[in-house]
Amino acid sequence: MDSRTSDHASDPDPFPFVPLKILVAGGFGVGKTTLVRAVSEITPVTTEALITTASARLDRLEGVEAKATTTVAMDFGRISFPAHKLKLYLWGTPGQDRFWFMWDELSLGAVGAVVLIDTRRLTDSFPAVEYFLDRDLPFVVAVNEFDGAYRYTAAEIAEALALRPDVPIVHCDARLARSVTDVLVAVVRHSLSLATTSAPTPNGS
Repeated sequence: MDSRTSDHASDPDPFPFVPLKILVAGGFGVGKTTLVRAVSEITPVTTEALITTASARLDRLEGVEAKATTTVAMDFGRISFPAHKLKLYLWGTPGQDRFWFMWDELSLGAVGAVVLIDTRRLTDSFPAVEYFLDRDLPFVVAVNEFDGAYRYTAAEIAEALALRPDVPIVHCDARLARSVTDVLVAVVRHSLSLATTSAPTPNGS
């Protein structure tokens, strides 16, 4: 083999992957761990623990009575987009309010977030929406379409959650990789769009 060919083959990729951190947030039992598992190209890191009698008294289980485990710290997964030279690192937040103190740590360095919602328990989504609005972190609302749940329109959801007009609303099935991928693409596009519009112009304005 020609030595020049060999040397060239060992050269590092001149266009390395850009790492982007994305949070996956939402209320208790909306499907955050399921979403990360569905799309991660690596074995996801999860911190699930069994729901005990003691924790059941602390957490609201209305609507998710069959749920047997809960995330007590975070979920972590990764998905690559080779054509766009992107690697998304997904960090799922715990949903219970007693673990919200961890959100500030998990959100450090994030470029955007997914607020996953269950339309059967819309009020559980308010804290996550308010959290990202208060911190000006770009996010999309992803409606996890549970079997048997009422199919709200985007306009109805925007009104119920008091969303700004620029917050994207997408529908998904958190169990399906293709569906979750569409959600993540929406987050990246929204984040890039806001970054572009807020970037200073050449004259400094």
